[in-house]
Amino acid sequence: MDMKKRIHLELRNRTPSDVKELVLDNCRSNEGKIEGLTDEFEELEFLSTINVGLTSVAHLPKLNKLKKLELSDNRISGGLEVLAAKCPNLTHLNLSGNKIKDLSTIGPLKELGTLKSLDLFNCEVTNLNEYRDNVFKLLPQLTYLDGYDKDDKEAPDSDAEVYAEGLDDDDDDEDGEFADSHTFTCSF
Repeated sequence: MDMKKRIHLELRNRTPSDVKELVLDNCRSNEGKIEGLTDEFEELEFLSTINVGLTSVAHLPKLNKLKKLELSDNRISGGLEVLAAKCPNLTHLNLSGNKIKDLSTIGPLKELGTLKSLDLFNCEVTNLNEYRDNVFKLLPQLTYLDGYDKDDKEAPDSDAEVYAEGLDDDDDDEDGEFADSHTFTCSF
């Protein structure tokens, strides 16, 4: 299913401004771009586009309230500078499993002053010497990198995403962060 059609189905006759969470995992992006998502999604706080074939976030609309962005298992290799302008309040960003090879690619994230948590698991950049130290130097606003702080202490569940499905089913919505939001998911 392509991304535009999936967004239409996820809305279920609601207006985009009513949506706080949008899960588009495993749908198909056209030419590696985000399609069908507009700045009408002004209340969106959580967007998940896992494994949709993205190569770019350039077509991401302005989402001022977006706090958590899941981009794992795509083909993104750069172009992250648009995130500061389009998602200025981002606190959690998951880029695991993308084609990020060097620190210069994530350098533009320093413009995201509210970014607390960044995940880069399964990206080539994690193989660099002193990777963790260098990322924390490059992005001083970060509290957690790949689920751990500077002192290698694991992030508490309320601050770090538990990305493996089923690991934390008992604690879902315990902190109530998205308890009031509309969650639209579609399983195949």
